[in-house]
Amino acid sequence: MRIAERAQRIEPFYVMEIAKAASALARDIAHTDRPMIFLNIGEPDFTAPPLVQEAAIRAVRAGATQYTPATGLDALRECISGWYAQRFNVDVPARRIIITAGASAALQLACLALIEAGDEILLPDPSYPCNRHFVSAAEGRAVLVPTTAAERFQLSAAKVEAAWTERTRGVLLASPSNPTGTSIEPGELRRIHEVVTRRGGITLIDEIYLGLSHDDVFGQSALAIDDQIISINSFSKYFSMTGWRLGWLVVPEALVPVVERLAQNLFICASTVAQHAALACFDPASIAEYERRRAEFKARRDWFIPQLQALGLDVPVVPDGAFYAWADCSAFGEKLGIANSWDFAFEAMKKAHLAVTPGRDFGAAETARFVRFSTASSMTHLQQSVERLRTWAATGTVGAAA
Repeated sequence: MRIAERAQRIEPFYVMEIAKAASALARDIAHTDRPMIFLNIGEPDFTAPPLVQEAAIRAVRAGATQYTPATGLDALRECISGWYAQRFNVDVPARRIIITAGASAALQLACLALIEAGDEILLPDPSYPCNRHFVSAAEGRAVLVPTTAAERFQLSAAKVEAAWTERTRGVLLASPSNPTGTSIEPGELRRIHEVVTRRGGITLIDEIYLGLSHDDVFGQSALAIDDQIISINSFSKYFSMTGWRLGWLVVPEALVPVVERLAQNLFICASTVAQHAALACFDPASIAEYERRRAEFKARRDWFIPQLQALGLDVPVVPDGAFYAWADCSAFGEKLGIANSWDFAFEAMKKAHLAVTPGRDFGAAETARFVRFSTASSMTHLQQSVERLRTWAATGTVGAAA
């Protein structure tokens, strides 16, 4: 069978390959006193709060399960518009908001609407791997621009200017970012957008972790800069609805009918039940619960990262959002004879019964030195993980129960 070239260009999602290996080992050690601890997947350990669950049940029982418009329920678009006004003090009219089948569908729709075959899109290295694959699936070419800790692992206006060629169509940013949890300084983001606009390009920004910002300096939506910026968002992270597959896209008004036409043909609509459930996300009681959870994620960060630093797992930039720690494992690994982060991840699985994500997924800019820890797990699991890492460093194995 002949496989399409576009499919051949898509690399494996190594996060999931690691997850499969960790799950297989987890089954073998499940009966022991040291079961696997998973700090590899970026999924909140919290689930949708009670009001959201109840709204889904009501929708099913009421038979509210038929197709919605391709752009989504008007009531949900209005709720999101209100959230932007209340949380970020930015006016985003509901008519510019398109409900999608997760942020993945939002990215796909944006790329298909704007990228021609051969167009180049600039992304930071490291960055979330699926973002570059959406570009590739639209017949574009993702160009990874190496970044440093001094740049918060984000693109700068100067680097965008330097990397721009006659084939460049625009930039795809993420703030806060996966895997680093770092955001773009607002002034620098404005300068990046000015470069892109001057070149006649497009600025796409993944803001799916914006609700989980821990610093007011960075916790601002790019939509406050210009209504020509295209923002991708999701109910998965802040709203704890990963498996519900619900997201949204904010586009300039002229782009709405284009994206709507694509969505009608490719998806028909996002899950109707998930949309009705998501209306309850904006109830004051739900927002209060989400804010409690955001504080918990910050508390985990504030405890966990100093512990990693003390173990020799350097986190060069403290994340200001999301729930990740991008840690340099080279010094820690050298003491144990481990050459790179890929080997570190598999050795951590075997020796410490701890699943983490190696840097390989996220690019090539020194990613062989870095692993991503997810702090979306419980504080208890984080504490156990630190004890296991400490024991592993001292003895070469997890040793006694941790």
